[in-house]
Amino acid sequence: MQDQGRSTRKRTGGRLKSFNNRRKHQLGRHPTETQVGESRFRTIDARGNGEKTRALATNVASVSTGEETVTAEITDVVENDANPNYVRRNIITKGAVIDTSEGQARVTSRPGQVGQVNAVLLE
Repeated sequence: MQDQGRSTRKRTGGRLKSFNNRRKHQLGRHPTETQVGESRFRTIDARGNGEKTRALATNVASVSTGEETVTAEITDVVENDANPNYVRRNIITKGAVIDTSEGQARVTSRPGQVGQVNAVLLE
């Protein structure tokens, strides 16, 4: 989400002059919207010396069953509280319920930020 900065108007309705230009740290990016499909990744620069690996599409998830973690194949997005349209478009975000080869699981990682899907199996 982009930082839109300070309001350009005073409480009284008068205009405020900006005292500086936009800064690099105020820059935002569009959401990644990771889809279900053949794995595709993109590496982007992060602040400092870091890099982020974004998952543009993935069909593999690390599913935790309590005591062990298994690699499962993602087949479908069942529920997504972030946006109801994401279910129809098969977009994975944190908190989405996905259908895997192990059963239904809730996503606990952020695939658009981390580049991998970690999930917890639902009973």
